[in-house]
Amino acid sequence: MQPIFSRTRRRRQRDRIAPGFGDHDFLRAAMVDGLAERLASVKRSFADALDLGCFDGSFPFPPGTRAARVDAGHRFANMAGGVQADEDALPFADASFDLVVSAGVLDTVDDLPGALALARRALRPDGLFLAAFLGAGSLATLRAILREAEGERPAARLHPQIEVRAAGDLLVRAGFALPVADGEPLSVRYASFARLLSDVRGSGSGNLLAEVAPLSRETLARLAAAFEARRDADGRVTERFEIVTLTGWAPDASQPQPARRGSATASLAAALRVPE
Repeated sequence: MQPIFSRTRRRRQRDRIAPGFGDHDFLRAAMVDGLAERLASVKRSFADALDLGCFDGSFPFPPGTRAARVDAGHRFANMAGGVQADEDALPFADASFDLVVSAGVLDTVDDLPGALALARRALRPDGLFLAAFLGAGSLATLRAILREAEGERPAARLHPQIEVRAAGDLLVRAGFALPVADGEPLSVRYASFARLLSDVRGSGSGNLLAEVAPLSRETLARLAAAFEARRDADGRVTERFEIVTLTGWAPDASQPQPARRGSATASLAAALRVPE
């Protein structure tokens, strides 16, 4: 199968952005806050956790949780005291963790179904999986000005994005129980095109496609002009990000089970019957 992303470019990009990541981490910070809030609502303890795609290791695990951290970038892995590995090639044994979290990386994994399957296998029965990443609808403004700047046949410069419904289907395919996928928009107003590009690149959301076409100075000038044309009354341009959040559990007999088909004791027709 032809790869979508370049693993080598992805690792190098993560190493390149690691020193200045704190200047562009607002997207991941929003994801981490959302996942931490969901985790806090779960009334149970977690002994062993995996931070999958750990960046700088800033995810706030509950007190007493032993956390292993893994990142595709060597520098991020070192910063977090973790190991370097791709999310779809994990070096952990099955049933090693009772919690797996991932913030901001799964949309750039070449084999996402494989990565989710490995995360599921790494969980013990009734273990919890929480993840967030940028989904379909993100960077709508940048995509629009790229189309304007490059005409009818624009080069592929931003990777395909995953819709919420498709993300939920992938959870089911990976074998998670009680799967939930939802989306939340985040709008950011930019004063300059340079800052938008800087955030895209500095957050790890830049072009990681296996085939990359060079961006000429002329195209960059047209992109900047298209950005300028979109300024609002306050002189800013709004970019939109869609954060997809996933929740799933490793199957266990203690979990709620769907009713057996045909086990209902009342008919739908009777329930909908209008009383006389």
